[in-house]
Amino acid sequence: MTGAVIKRAMLLAAGRGERMRPITDTLPKVLVKVAGRALLDHALDALAGAGVELCVVNTHHLGEQVAAHLARRVTPRIVLSPEAALLDTGGGVKQALAHFGDEPFYTVNGDALWLDGPSPMLTRLARCWEAARMDALLLLHPTVAAHGYDSDAMGDYHLAPDGRARWRGRSGVASFVFAGVTVCDRRLYEAAPAGAFSQLLLWNQAEMRERLYGLRHDGEFFHVGTPAALAEAEAYFARGGGRRRAME
Repeated sequence: MTGAVIKRAMLLAAGRGERMRPITDTLPKVLVKVAGRALLDHALDALAGAGVELCVVNTHHLGEQVAAHLARRVTPRIVLSPEAALLDTGGGVKQALAHFGDEPFYTVNGDALWLDGPSPMLTRLARCWEAARMDALLLLHPTVAAHGYDSDAMGDYHLAPDGRARWRGRSGVASFVFAGVTVCDRRLYEAAPAGAFSQLLLWNQAEMRERLYGLRHDGEFFHVGTPAALAEAEAYFARGGGRRRAME
């Protein structure tokens, strides 16, 4: 365990949010509000609280709205990474690599919303990151406990006792869903293709090298990807779930 503070991050905010339509026809998904705050701000607040000083935010769909919203923030320092054409999750990060140097950084999906468990999740990830044996460290959450996750979905990953993560592939059922947050460094992207590609490609390669790891999230996780999932998240906070967690 490194105990290091990770000071840089990438927040993925360029996507069109097709499953959230019609809301996202006129509003970027990252600006959709839950409990009175945009998803984007929930994530950035957590990153700032964990010691992140700089966050790169990629933009494409309704990107001018994202840029205008971010202009009002003070911390962390924001760098925009506009995409003329969508580069997907992996290509978006690769385009921004110059901002991260050789240090580890977080990547955060724009529709991921979480509540910390007994200790801050981002701090737990940073403490568990070990560059000597990891190419990527994924936040994983039990599939059956993920708010807003399709009830008939099959999960994403298996998690071994030693912390290694294994993708379920195209068939079968896995106990954990990817919870939208990773730690990695530029080595993961050294042989990455040009243009658009998914981070899943790189995680699968890391798994083949036995260098893909996962950390089980011990708080609440919300996948705010559809209007129904948004309503579920709002109902949870309306019941006081977030306040109860903050007081524990």
